Amino acid sequence: MSHKLTRLHILLFIATFLTTLLAGALQNGVIPWEEPERIYVGLPFSITLLLILLTHELSHYFMSRRHNVSASLPYFIPAPHLIGTFGAIIKMKPPIYDRRALIDIGASGPIGGFIVAVIAIIIGLSYSKVIPLDEFHNQAGGLVFGESLLFVLLGKMILNINTDHYVVMLHPIAFAGWVGFLVTSLNLLPVGQLDGGHISYALFGEKHGLIAKIMIPVLIILGIKFWAGWIVWAVLMIIVGYKHPPVVYPDIQLDLRRKLVGIVSLIIFILTFTPVPIEVIINK
Repeated sequence: MSHKLTRLHILLFIATFLTTLLAGALQNGVIPWEEPERIYVGLPFSITLLLILLTHELSHYFMSRRHNVSASLPYFIPAPHLIGTFGAIIKMKPPIYDRRALIDIGASGPIGGFIVAVIAIIIGLSYSKVIPLDEFHNQAGGLVFGESLLFVLLGKMILNINTDHYVVMLHPIAFAGWVGFLVTSLNLLPVGQLDGGHISYALFGEKHGLIAKIMIPVLIILGIKFWAGWIVWAVLMIIVGYKHPPVVYPDIQLDLRRKLVGIVSLIIFILTFTPVPIEVIINK
């Protein structure tokens, strides 16, 4: 890898650190350009989120290298919005030789990032504030973040509350973990060359195309019923391509361990999927 590419990775990482640091500060009510000395309050969110993303992408990277698939170091993508980043990606150059390599590479990232996100949520929820639902309705409102099955379960275990009667004001570490869950579930959609597409193709071969075709209208229905963002994802998948390119040796079958990895990935997808990730609440 050339020094120029290495510098680019470092510069993008630094830029993403700064944008997530700004985002974390703003989430805590600190306006960095007015109170630059207090920008440090964005560190818990920034460091936690970057650790989740870094674990996800490096898991892909090292597994790619293990299977002799050419892969770049992670490219982090800074962004001036609520979480300060559009995530991170690595570039892989074909060929991927067989379905064993495909599922190893595809599943390693979501599983690695998921483990770090679970730890972040457990730690962050223990520092989160809980307010009664009635008190929340008396406030001006704001953004409400949806809950996945596992997030609800962890909330009940750690906070010992009924989420139907209380609202959890997430600590920055818990919010970073929530973002990690969302990123994991989006990546595990069984479409195209998303991680879920890799896993689906590894498990089902050419039948993956049918699964991807079914997933597109499912996303559109979810967008109509729950959250318009799913329609955007469906359109993106159509534009980018919902099919998966073939591997070099498609006849090599998966062993039992790798099939179990596929099942674990499906379970993680179900546990982290959030039908309505973000909702704007305006209380009168």
